[in-house]
Amino acid sequence: MKPEEFFEALAQKGIELSDVQKEQFATYFHELVETNKVMNLTSITDEDQVYLKHFYDSIVLGFVDEKILNEELTLCDVGSGAGFPSLPLKIINPKLKITIVDSLNKRIKFLEGLVNKLHLTDVSLVHGRAEEVGKNPQFREKFDVVTARAVAAMNVLTEFCLPLVKIGGQFVAMKSEKAPEEVKNAQYAIETLGGAIKQQESVELPNDAGIRNFIFVEKISKTPKKYPRKPGTPAKKPLVK
Repeated sequence: MKPEEFFEALAQKGIELSDVQKEQFATYFHELVETNKVMNLTSITDEDQVYLKHFYDSIVLGFVDEKILNEELTLCDVGSGAGFPSLPLKIINPKLKITIVDSLNKRIKFLEGLVNKLHLTDVSLVHGRAEEVGKNPQFREKFDVVTARAVAAMNVLTEFCLPLVKIGGQFVAMKSEKAPEEVKNAQYAIETLGGAIKQQESVELPNDAGIRNFIFVEKISKTPKKYPRKPGTPAKKPLVK
């Protein structure tokens, strides 16, 4: 997907980008690829693939839930790596208030430089493990939307993300084809942590790039204080009946 095809695909969805926004995506691509020469941020560096598998794939979340592309929401992106999906969404909808959580400080440093070069405001970068951030009163149950893109199995992700969601908000897991199986295994974790599955959507990416599954988990009650458990525990001992 060349940049022009990317812009055209967005226009077909009713999203007309300004010249400034197009330039932001070009800068994002340049910074990602240049930094990737000295730091492992992504295995995808070909321009067509970055625009499809990073930029377009991130924005698909907004096709499924249009509020994310239009409204002033607080969005926390857990384990975002090089800023996906939150920063492409922020470029499209500058009203979003973004918080990115990542455990690797050098990725946070990259994102700091990137956010400055893209002239983005209302972006907070938090260096820390999701389990620790989820216990921190500054972040716990504070966000309208919490996203994670293929970071871990769904039952583990739920423990990372749901404690950060405010009651009435939602956690959205972005998954590949194995989503239905993962959802089944995560049912107990979702209920234990105060959530309920609201909807599941599948979107076929262009150019045979595969299926993206979205699992929307609504926060219906407070997460019990003992969760998330200490760093490393959710991955080693996922919540199961």
